[in-house]
Amino acid sequence: MITIRSATPADIDAIAQFNLAMALETENKHLDALVLHRGVTRMQASPELGFYLVACWNDVVVGCLGITFEWSDWRSGLFWWIQSVYVDPDHRGQGAFSGLFAETQRLAMATNEVIGIRLYAERENERALRTYHRLGMHTTDYRLLEIALPIGLAAPE
Repeated sequence: MITIRSATPADIDAIAQFNLAMALETENKHLDALVLHRGVTRMQASPELGFYLVACWNDVVVGCLGITFEWSDWRSGLFWWIQSVYVDPDHRGQGAFSGLFAETQRLAMATNEVIGIRLYAERENERALRTYHRLGMHTTDYRLLEIALPIGLAAPE
């Protein structure tokens, strides 16, 4: 049976490995494992940045989901952004993501300032999009734009 819980520092390695696998699987990107591990460690230790939930099968972490925060001045509230979603291929279709999403929703509804939950998905990831729509999410009118800044400008930890 799949269980969902808040991540602990003991889960950092699993979350980092899942993020490496997710980037490769969904975007064919090879991430820097050391930078990624540092990023997961920082978020796990800094609740103001976000938090992770993990899905477990018999106490073994088989999936993860991260939440980061975005303040909306228009709505005077927080959007929670689902990030870093991954379920081990051997445990897909067993309710791990649905459980992670349900716990995210439960926690968000118990937090007064949270006004919505968002995520971004690759346009071609039809399986994920079907899952998100089945869980009640809808596609918005917005497009995501970004500009990358040189790595290394921030002070090292």
